[in-house]
Amino acid sequence: MDLSVPVTDDVKLHFRHRPGTASPAFLLVHGMASNARMWDEVADHLAAAGHAVYAADLRGHGESDTPEKGYDTPTAVADLVAACAALGLSEVVVAGHSYGGNVSVRLTAEHPELVAGLALVDGGWLEPAKAFPSWEAFAGALRPPALDGATVQSVSDYFRDIHPDWSPAAIEAAVATMRENPDGSLSRRMTLEQHTSMLRSIWDEPPSPWYPAISVPTLLMPAIPKGADPQWADRIRTRIEATTATLRGAAMREYLDSEHDLHAQHPRRVAEDLLDLARTVRQARALH
Repeated sequence: MDLSVPVTDDVKLHFRHRPGTASPAFLLVHGMASNARMWDEVADHLAAAGHAVYAADLRGHGESDTPEKGYDTPTAVADLVAACAALGLSEVVVAGHSYGGNVSVRLTAEHPELVAGLALVDGGWLEPAKAFPSWEAFAGALRPPALDGATVQSVSDYFRDIHPDWSPAAIEAAVATMRENPDGSLSRRMTLEQHTSMLRSIWDEPPSPWYPAISVPTLLMPAIPKGADPQWADRIRTRIEATTATLRGAAMREYLDSEHDLHAQHPRRVAEDLLDLARTVRQARALH
């Protein structure tokens, strides 16, 4: 079910919703230059277990509105808070992928009444100022690629080549990150200026200052890249553990030999881990 939810006087967010009665509900937040459809297969598993699921398209992404301004973490959080109020959501499990993890951390810290559990899917610990020598180097590395001549078919073929274990649905979702034009060509949904504004917010506003305010059950779900030797894998673990040291009581579930888009590559396993987190949330409630 598709929902269009007003979050300001002139901006509506699009949600992909699956109904359910089991507690808690899930709020799924995609990463930068992604979209809610990337969660579809995870959402199907969560809904099959009886949970309501709300997968958001952030502003400028997917089927949500693309206003001129507002491409930063505080605005993304404010949009989700307004959407939760409109949808009557509270005490959800929020799962954020990549930049969506950063957004989810701040949402949880600033609005504890809305979040009962937090899952960070290969994100939520992004601190590019520690990984890049300068803002310019970071912005250059994450500049969106040119789409000259790109079509649905050519990009689909490309994604199938580099993601051979993704399902057809995941490939279609990845293509939907871009806008399909009437002639079959593809274009970006956000302008370069809007994209750069989001990058600047990631650079200027790392999530770690918000960790001490978080007390809900939290699950870290890092991807350990395919081909990573033990030393490389240890460096990834050590960096994440050091960055999230002030995130109290967080558990970690590693995904070995995996890609950044865990929810597309391993939807069943991601869903199982999220359902396990939901059980932890219910147990924590029972103790209070």
